[in-house]
Amino acid sequence: MKPFLTTCLIFLTILAAGQTKEVKSIKAVYDSTALPELYNKIPIGLYIAYSNGEVRSTNGFLHGNYNWNRVKVVPSSGAFQNGYLLLDRKTLVSQQYTIQLTITAADIPQSITTDLTLPKLDSIRFHHYADSLKRGFRYYLNVEGIYSSGRIFPLDTSAVSIEVSEGKLLGQDLLINDNETAVQSVNVTAIYKNDERLKALTTIPVKKLNE
Repeated sequence: MKPFLTTCLIFLTILAAGQTKEVKSIKAVYDSTALPELYNKIPIGLYIAYSNGEVRSTNGFLHGNYNWNRVKVVPSSGAFQNGYLLLDRKTLVSQQYTIQLTITAADIPQSITTDLTLPKLDSIRFHHYADSLKRGFRYYLNVEGIYSSGRIFPLDTSAVSIEVSEGKLLGQDLLINDNETAVQSVNVTAIYKNDERLKALTTIPVKKLNE
């Protein structure tokens, strides 16, 4: 009888040990210092919580001991590569800046999904360095993006398209030639390429010839 009880106890102990290592939940985070507002290759990390209370984190920017080569991550948009999320900005906008990650591993035989929400571009604006432009001199059209993270960053022509009512666009510079004497002001529109609902409009006065 005693050997039988001992065998049962060992079996139950092994069974309980196996159950305590079941993955309960996974939380995904991103490295905010990598400027996800601007760049499309973002380090991410996973916190893996087990039913026994243990929490492990992935290596990479979280410096954990759970290696990325043990886990498979499939994002709802973009791509994943060894701890980095490669963003598709156009799709990211349509998904309200939230990416769903589907995760499987040896100890996660049934896939678990978790959401990762990135900073959203709330609006764009012009921030002029001067209150008027002078004929014959380039005037830089400074466009800024205001993000849900509270950060404000300049945006270039890879992110916005610019239209002007007068003059010539040279990259992100506006030029009114000396002979364009009839031009008194220029209307400028900036449109965010990934979401054309985000626009900024401004009117820039042109200095009079005697000023």
